Amino acid sequence: MCIQPDSLEDAYKIPRPVHREEFTQLSPSFFQTATFQLEKTNEKNNIEEPKKNKAFLNSKIIYKDLFEIRKLSNNFVNTSHPTCTETMNEQNEFSDEENFKFFGLGGCNEVGRSCHIIEYKNKVIMLDSGMHPALSGHASFPYFDEYDISKVDILLISHFHVDHSASLPYVMQQSNFRGKVFMTHATKAIYRWLMQDFVRVTSIGNSRSEDGGGGEGSNLYTDDDIMKSFDRIETIDYHSTMEIDGIRFTAYHAGHVLGACMYFIEIGGLKVLFTGDYSREENRHLHAAEVPPLKPDILISESTFGTGTLEPRIELERKLTTHIHATIAKGGRVLLPVFALGNAQELLLILDEYWSQNEDLQNVNVFYASNLAKKCMAVYETYTGIMNDKIRLSSASSEKSNPFDFKYIKSIKDLSKFQDMGPSVVVATPGMLQAGVSRQLLEKWAPDGKNLVILTGYSVEGTMAKELLKEPTMIQSATNPDMTIPRRIGIEEISFAAHVDFQQNSEFIEKVSPSKVILVHGDSVPMGRLKSALLSKYASRKGTDQEVKVYNPKNCEELIIGFKGLKIAKVLGSLAEEQLQVLKKIIQDEVSAENSKITELTEEKEEADEIKEDNGETDTTQKPNESSINVLKTGQVVSGVLVSKDFNLNLLQLQDLHEFTQLSTSIVKSKMHLKINADISLMVWHLEQMFGYINVINDDDEEWECVIMDVVDVFIDRSKGPGLFITVEWINDNLMADSLADSVIAILYSIDSSPASVKLSSQNHNHGDNHIVKKEDSMEIDRPVEAHAKTDIKSRIERIALLLKAQFGDSLKELPEEKAIIQIGKTVANVDYKRLEVECSSKVLKDRVENVIKRGCQLTAPLSQNPKIA
Repeated sequence: MCIQPDSLEDAYKIPRPVHREEFTQLSPSFFQTATFQLEKTNEKNNIEEPKKNKAFLNSKIIYKDLFEIRKLSNNFVNTSHPTCTETMNEQNEFSDEENFKFFGLGGCNEVGRSCHIIEYKNKVIMLDSGMHPALSGHASFPYFDEYDISKVDILLISHFHVDHSASLPYVMQQSNFRGKVFMTHATKAIYRWLMQDFVRVTSIGNSRSEDGGGGEGSNLYTDDDIMKSFDRIETIDYHSTMEIDGIRFTAYHAGHVLGACMYFIEIGGLKVLFTGDYSREENRHLHAAEVPPLKPDILISESTFGTGTLEPRIELERKLTTHIHATIAKGGRVLLPVFALGNAQELLLILDEYWSQNEDLQNVNVFYASNLAKKCMAVYETYTGIMNDKIRLSSASSEKSNPFDFKYIKSIKDLSKFQDMGPSVVVATPGMLQAGVSRQLLEKWAPDGKNLVILTGYSVEGTMAKELLKEPTMIQSATNPDMTIPRRIGIEEISFAAHVDFQQNSEFIEKVSPSKVILVHGDSVPMGRLKSALLSKYASRKGTDQEVKVYNPKNCEELIIGFKGLKIAKVLGSLAEEQLQVLKKIIQDEVSAENSKITELTEEKEEADEIKEDNGETDTTQKPNESSINVLKTGQVVSGVLVSKDFNLNLLQLQDLHEFTQLSTSIVKSKMHLKINADISLMVWHLEQMFGYINVINDDDEEWECVIMDVVDVFIDRSKGPGLFITVEWINDNLMADSLADSVIAILYSIDSSPASVKLSSQNHNHGDNHIVKKEDSMEIDRPVEAHAKTDIKSRIERIALLLKAQFGDSLKELPEEKAIIQIGKTVANVDYKRLEVECSSKVLKDRVENVIKRGCQLTAPLSQNPKIA
């Protein structure tokens, strides 16, 4: 739920600078909403002069804290927004670390300045960094000051278009961004030329503005910023996976333009697929967008055309060439405004092929007027290897070394030298007709009704291209806003925009099968329709595990989705070797049991087949699948050191820590030195009374050593004269070790004064009287009672055998060499007491016998001793 501030003053607690361009972008409904909210707040606080407050709003607040008012307006309008309510409900179920956060700085409910923030487990990724083509200056930037960019770890650029990459030099050189930037090789190759051309064009545009040039747009960033940012950009190959500080991402073909890619991102078990701009239809030089092999949890998808349907590409090419041919036939000129890269190359391939097939057109000139396109044509010629099969084969053929070496198309270096005589076709930039060659030719050719302008790309709201679709009678001059030009030129829209329509987008979503879909890069109306259509499509899944939720957040609106990933630890090193042997044995037993079962089923089936054959019946049942062997959970408890790095969990033993993690290890040990007046046998007796079993690992003339419960070491130096010089040593890694060491030390200190020690060390005495001596010799000294039963191997085996006898009765038969058999019906289990192994064809009987033996080992061994016999 979106919460309203109690007062306007609460909404304006943090003053922040704004740019005047932002003021011009507010719609009239904003002022009505903000004013209405002010009046509503005044009513709540019993303020009687709303008119005065309206004046205060218009005169002071707008220029002081415009962003905060906008935020207030958005919250008020969307108080019942389902996305907000749903988001808050999900957030309450998970801790903050388990929340996936999406924050749109641009490109949300709009086309332009794409820039999105995703955050999970304290890792932050920025997706694209574009500018709005319909705006200028700082107003065209994403809302960078709404988010702390210094938190961003990685910035991923999907492709080189201005609305996805043009603010990158500013972010890298003029903000506090310190992360890494990645894009494909082809995108980086074009990025440099594109940004330099962008700086040149915006500088020219500002020099012609009313304020006399040198405007704000020319200071967004410089050529030096571009070159410095270029050097810092890292590249990624298609289908290669990179990992940076726990963030894994893989690039896949997206179609759209050369070098465009999707990013499949993995953070702490969460999988996110960001499509960028993508096309599922292969064109004349690019692959169609790929479907990643893994299923994402969250899909961030473009929604440019909403629920619209695009015509097949063959039909679009037919319409394009038909209109061009007809216009030339009547002596007209054709203007094709295009983006310098991507759309332009596609159209040039179409025109060059069409001209080669129509001799009557070969005397008509086809030009492309874009210095940038000419510079970047070398990039297209270089990267034919990542294009579709048709281009690669054409490039490899001997007849034509490169498909972009056009035969019928010429370039225009300088429009002033362009001889505009007779019919012609000009492919010119920019595609939105905001300025440049395409705008100059439009204004020049607009008064002539024989001419034609064909809009071949997506037209953003607020641009001349979008205005032409309304078929105005007059158009405004770009160089002189006071001058208007009559518009008689024909207008056609044949969209070659390499985006997905509803059917393609819907099919792609179905194939990748995400549980959450976030829609971006689309105007609010078509995006809203797409959201409704997707929710309707997946309505039957609502409330189930396959439910698909769809979100369409606005700019600067945080979306929070709870996600709890599965944590899996890898066992490495010597610990893995130990467990591998256990697993191998379990798997072998499973295979043996499964094979035995298959044999039994086969025999039963053969008998049934014989009966059916006798009765003339046909068997239609399926044969048992011998390969379908399931490995059950072992139930083995594995203990070691758990190392967490970049969301990867590794379990290993302490001695393997340095080899597998490069971590330096230090062991903190405690030592206690003491002396007692007793012999070793007496000390051992006391320790065994407490712990039942001690493991003597060294017993020679110089020293004696034992280990108690694999934790405390006891050393005795026999070379130091009478008495026992004892050293007790243990590792300070947990409370149990300290407690156990305290117990050992307390026992050792009490040996001298213990009554049990007196009894054990007492001897008969001879006082000289023979009758007394005989009497004393005949007396037995009472020795202390043993605290534990015998723990030698033979005694333990005897007790385990008794336990099996109690369980299986007469079915158990003892054999020599500490072995036994258990026979129940025709099933026989062979038991080896020393090796603690059971061999049996029946898994049920084998498991039962093993459980009894395992329990017997635990019962007959003290806590300080390994339950195993050998």
